Amino acid sequence: MNKTNGNNSKPAQMVIGITMGDAAGIGPEIIVKALADLNIRRAAKFVIFGMNEPLCYAADSAEIEPFWCRHQHEKISRDYPYKVVVADYDECSVPPWIRGPSRPAGEASIRFCLDAIDAARAGIIDAVVTAPISKTSWKLAGATWPGHTEMLAERCKSKRKAMMLIAGPLKLALATIHEALFEVRHKFTIGCVFEPIDLLNTALKEIWGLENPKIGVAALNPHADFCSA
Repeated sequence: MNKTNGNNSKPAQMVIGITMGDAAGIGPEIIVKALADLNIRRAAKFVIFGMNEPLCYAADSAEIEPFWCRHQHEKISRDYPYKVVVADYDECSVPPWIRGPSRPAGEASIRFCLDAIDAARAGIIDAVVTAPISKTSWKLAGATWPGHTEMLAERCKSKRKAMMLIAGPLKLALATIHEALFEVRHKFTIGCVFEPIDLLNTALKEIWGLENPKIGVAALNPHADFCSA
């Protein structure tokens, strides 16, 4: 059911949270260039979990006039009258002109992600979009998650997880992630293959309304279908 604005029958706009990712990386540039598109800004309201300074630096480099309003991250709300708001973590010290992995950048990136997840769970935002992180910076900051997927699962207390890629009608769940191809053969188990298939089947039924989903399974070995059962 769509949310509405008080007595107004018009559905309220979706509020999408965007995490900056690595402030010393490409995240700020991606966010600025994406939201500079008026068609995207008309489609929803956006809360950027990040730092104002790297966004301004990225906008200046791309010759884009800043189009957002800045608020302290402690006071984020879905009721902002603005289309784009930066939930600013100005206490974080990650100069945008200094590139490369660092512990401060990793710590800031982790905070952006965790706070966005918590905001979604609290109903302050409706969805979370994540800009690229630096996994090296996360490790320097002491993170135990290899990536967003594992962080989301832990924060949401979910025992089951799978990374899904969607492109038009194609919906793809991955059996392994964050693994070099050479190592994948050592990671394959019945469980690691069955789990994403089962989750994908459930999602296709409950989210996309397919009564009898047809799921193809890609083999690691291109000759796998030659083997007898």
